[in-house]
Amino acid sequence: MKRWRFLLLLAVVPFLASAQVNIKFVEYNLPNGLHVILHEDHSAPIVSQVVAYHVGSKNEKPDRTGFAHFFEHLMFEGSPNIARGEFFKMVQGAGGELNAFTSFDKTVYFISIPSNQLELAMWMESERMLQLKIDSVGVETQRGIVKEERKQGLENRPYGSILEKIMDHAFKVHPYRWVPIGSVQYIDRASIDEFRQFYKSFYVPNNACLVIAGDIDVAKTKELIQKYYGEIPRGAGEIYRPAEVEPPQTVEVRDTVPDNIQLPAVILAYHMPPQGTKDYYALSMLTTLLSGGESSRLTKRLVDKEKLAVAVQSIPLALENPSLFIALAISSFGKTPAEVEKVMQQEIDRLQKELINETELTKIKNQRETEFIEKNLTVQGKAMQLADYYLFFGDANLINTEIAKFTGVTREDMLRVAQQYLKNENRTVLYYVPKTQAQ
Repeated sequence: MKRWRFLLLLAVVPFLASAQVNIKFVEYNLPNGLHVILHEDHSAPIVSQVVAYHVGSKNEKPDRTGFAHFFEHLMFEGSPNIARGEFFKMVQGAGGELNAFTSFDKTVYFISIPSNQLELAMWMESERMLQLKIDSVGVETQRGIVKEERKQGLENRPYGSILEKIMDHAFKVHPYRWVPIGSVQYIDRASIDEFRQFYKSFYVPNNACLVIAGDIDVAKTKELIQKYYGEIPRGAGEIYRPAEVEPPQTVEVRDTVPDNIQLPAVILAYHMPPQGTKDYYALSMLTTLLSGGESSRLTKRLVDKEKLAVAVQSIPLALENPSLFIALAISSFGKTPAEVEKVMQQEIDRLQKELINETELTKIKNQRETEFIEKNLTVQGKAMQLADYYLFFGDANLINTEIAKFTGVTREDMLRVAQQYLKNENRTVLYYVPKTQAQ
């Protein structure tokens, strides 16, 4: 089996290498502040339209968390010209698909549709940017949906609360201390006027980036953009950005969380710099070293060799403000969190004491390059990336150049950031345990 995987890799790598071409695009601003990016690709008769709003859970008030995620749902309620329940039907009826998601820093709406239906997608998206329907029926409907989503995705799901618990323990000041799904109690308390004000504040052209990628004629697309988006008024007020700065952590935080699980889990979360910084790229490479594939260090040690864990993962939370480097492991049956943490710590210590070897570094860089290219293989992937790069860095051309920031990381960089950030006093440690063991 491993031989066939190797042969498959040999077949795929040349294809990916040939796919790494310069992605061309044009960008400009409308007078109302909407930033537009257009990418022409006639490889298939498909167009992807992405509207990314620079609003996420970090833009919320502590007593009104969950608003951005609530609007992810509410934005499908229609407008004076689109009846309630028709948004999905209209796009799907035209042969397209659509969805949305919310993070700590952004809310993104996307429609992929046959290129001859692009005008429909533009009209529909511009309708909810201009005149979203916010009434008692829609608000009460979405309150129920959001409550159920939280219950099924977080409260009743094994390990579902891990991110919420990590952020709540690791952050004391910054609004990253709550997660995008928010708290049901605050959504329940909010009035329609509060929702309307949130919409007027954040879902405005000057807080958004519009990307259209795929089978388009740029000149004609610009005309349609002016027709549907050009007359939408600019937001009147100042857009709220959190000013809170999380103070440096100086003492390790530890806690045990009882959960409806059978196997314990260990989570280590270290404070780290925001995405786009030099140290972020080095730490991100470390997460690949720890858990990126079957030959990664935590996988080989904890899962394969010592059978202490059934799964491991390490994640650099790529956020706009300083965030977290997370390493976690789900214990094997009969193994304790303390046993698992001991070996995880040994691998962290190793990162801090010795340079990784050149073979490992080459493998990690190859993995990163492959991941980078794969993100841009579809028009929707390219549209998403272009929106992100503009929204957070003001530089859409990072879609062509960011990979150099990963491949430019040295072994010395990785040793330095491990020593600087992966310190006990800079971390939160959570043990997830079965409720039966928490008595």
